[in-house]
Amino acid sequence: MRMTLDNPATVAAPFGDRFAHLARVDLPGGSLLMLSGQVAVDADGRVVAPGDAGRQAERIFELIAAILAAHGAGLTDVLHIRTFLTDLADLPAYGAVRRRLFPGTPPPASTTVQVGALFLPGAVLEVEVTAAVPVTGNAAATRPSE
Repeated sequence: MRMTLDNPATVAAPFGDRFAHLARVDLPGGSLLMLSGQVAVDADGRVVAPGDAGRQAERIFELIAAILAAHGAGLTDVLHIRTFLTDLADLPAYGAVRRRLFPGTPPPASTTVQVGALFLPGAVLEVEVTAAVPVTGNAAATRPSE
């Protein structure tokens, strides 16, 4: 088993370089990818569409897709989604984006909770995912350099 922590160049570095965007565990049959929570920020770290859960969800999943792609994975490889909303009234807007991006039946396993606040003013949504990719997929060819 090999473990890797990574901040792919496909997205801006985490705030203050305090954590890794992705933890990867390589196992004999494939890899498990665990992403840190993502909020809707632009390349300069500014919140995108403050207060708009639907637009923030779009941006968050763009970031998630870019992080996964750096490790040979995509949204179709997502096993579990954890969502933190500051207001459950935003669930319909967020859910519409999720249904479009994860149209399969059944969709990934999911946990959604309401929280009092997120660490950036204007951010109303944070999402983290766990994905798995088999060795036979693109993941074997795109592992980060050691």
